[in-house]
Amino acid sequence: SVSAAFLEHLRHLGLQDFPCGIGSWNKSRFNVRTSPRRGRTGWGEDPAGQEEALPLAEESPEALMELLSDRHSPWALRPDCSLQDQHLREMAVLTPKLVRGSNIFQFFKTLRIVGKGVEEVDEGLLQLQQLEELILSANQISKITSANLPRTLKVLELCCNVVADLQDLCTQPPPELQHLGLGYNRLCGPSWDKCLTADFWPNLVSLDLSFNSFTDLMGLVSQLSSLQKLRILVLQGNPLALIPTYRGFLVDSLPKLSVLDDIHIGPDERHRFHGLARQPELVKSEARVVVSVGEIKGAPDPSALQQLEVGSKAPVITYSYCVMYEF
Repeated sequence: SVSAAFLEHLRHLGLQDFPCGIGSWNKSRFNVRTSPRRGRTGWGEDPAGQEEALPLAEESPEALMELLSDRHSPWALRPDCSLQDQHLREMAVLTPKLVRGSNIFQFFKTLRIVGKGVEEVDEGLLQLQQLEELILSANQISKITSANLPRTLKVLELCCNVVADLQDLCTQPPPELQHLGLGYNRLCGPSWDKCLTADFWPNLVSLDLSFNSFTDLMGLVSQLSSLQKLRILVLQGNPLALIPTYRGFLVDSLPKLSVLDDIHIGPDERHRFHGLARQPELVKSEARVVVSVGEIKGAPDPSALQQLEVGSKAPVITYSYCVMYEF
């Protein structure tokens, strides 16, 4: 589940382990009780205490921070870690109480879990009450229940999963969502008719439906036309993109669109395709793909195996081969 992957991510960050967290290396700084050695409270309660000498076996904040930043340190973060992870580690050194227990859930505005084999978006995600960006690309998610998504979400990226149905996602989606990424999934259309309308996504600005199995251009446009804030649309890689009038029909049907398939829509293009949306008879519902097979390797030649002597009573064995293409 997403929750399990999230907790595993926190474990790898080591927020409660040296040099982060509270331990023998810094405990006097965060000890709220009176210290018998100093006769006063620790740094967490009295900033003036920072000027006193550190107890033996304790490290200064500067020394602990250097262990995180020095690339030769065994506690240094990987170069590809996010700024959010770096900030968390720094907080775990300077103010570790802020990243303990349920407090840490309030810190996350972005959560990126990519290629971790996640299959379920569970209700544990609701603990992240400040989450605005959720990236779950390259997992094994087939269904998303909108009730398990934080209402604060603005970006939801689900590229390269196995999503085939949007009905559960459209039941009660996050109202402020601005980007929905569903590229490289298994969507085709009929089972979730009317799910991509303003009734569910009133603030959607960017939509990625690339490399799915959409075939009904007219039906899809009838839904997308209600998305008044939609400016970026990606549909390349779908069968409907093979229709000769595909781009022109979309450009004229969605006048507020700024970018289609990563290509900016300019005034000249709009003028050239003006009026095409009112001529649906020009939009063909099928496309033809011609495939030529030049050579097949590794298959035995049937003619060489069927050379029998004249009058032979041996059984005749036939071999046949079929080449299949799935679209």
